[in-house]
Amino acid sequence: MILFSDPTSIVEDKLFPQKYTFQIKGRLIIWDEPQLMGILNLTPDSFYAGSRVKIDREDILKRAEKMILEGADILDLGGYSSRPGAEDISEEEELSRVIQPISWISEAFPEVLISIDTFRSNVAKRAIETGAHLVNDISGGSLDSKMYEVVGKLQVPYFLMHMRGTPQTMQQKTDYSKLLPDILNYFAKKLHLIKEFGIKDVIIDPGFGFAKTLEQNYHILKNLEIFRTLGYPVLAGLSRKSMIYKLLGCGPEESLNGTTALHMFALSKGANILRVHDVKEANETRKLFKQLYA
Repeated sequence: MILFSDPTSIVEDKLFPQKYTFQIKGRLIIWDEPQLMGILNLTPDSFYAGSRVKIDREDILKRAEKMILEGADILDLGGYSSRPGAEDISEEEELSRVIQPISWISEAFPEVLISIDTFRSNVAKRAIETGAHLVNDISGGSLDSKMYEVVGKLQVPYFLMHMRGTPQTMQQKTDYSKLLPDILNYFAKKLHLIKEFGIKDVIIDPGFGFAKTLEQNYHILKNLEIFRTLGYPVLAGLSRKSMIYKLLGCGPEESLNGTTALHMFALSKGANILRVHDVKEANETRKLFKQLYA
């Protein structure tokens, strides 16, 4: 028989995210609790209309301030819609949507971290030079061969996501030999390449909704802790996605309650970052989680 002086500590150590330290543009950033990434979509066709923001200084700063006050640690700005079947736009159009807003936010709120959501290396470069701090690449470097080189030179944290194909084709690429081993092998190969380009700080994103069926999404979520074995923080991007609203028989607008339920489950499975549309509710979830497991 094995006796434990404090058996609850075994569970709590397993559940509560470990500490990660980053150097971001000369700032020491410590993540010792779950982080919240607020979504600012600078696109006219993102799947959830409530996340869309007009490219207007007053509107953007108002939305950014609201998210920051509600508890956002990172603001994720994207100018290319990645919803299934989204329209492909030019690099010039994407740049026109994101660069000025990044400048406005970085000037008004210099302490908040800004992530650029793009798979294009030149957009990433221009965004970081303008004031962004992190690169969030849905393609994991698969759609731009220069992405790793650029991020390595910029020396900023990189969100490495799993996806197959493009936003236009990904839902036809859901056949896997063995789902979790296939995705883990994808990350292992990508991480090996990333290190060769000098990228030190990486965040793993399993890519919920990207080249996965509804059932596959839930299988990944149920086993989310397995991605922590890669040795990097894990992001869960679940907010208002079809894996929630299709299962519940509603639309994105009615999926906040389901999102909140899955956010708590993701945190209990070791998620270090939640990428969210609704910061207030996600922050309440984080506070309750910390009370249970801190």
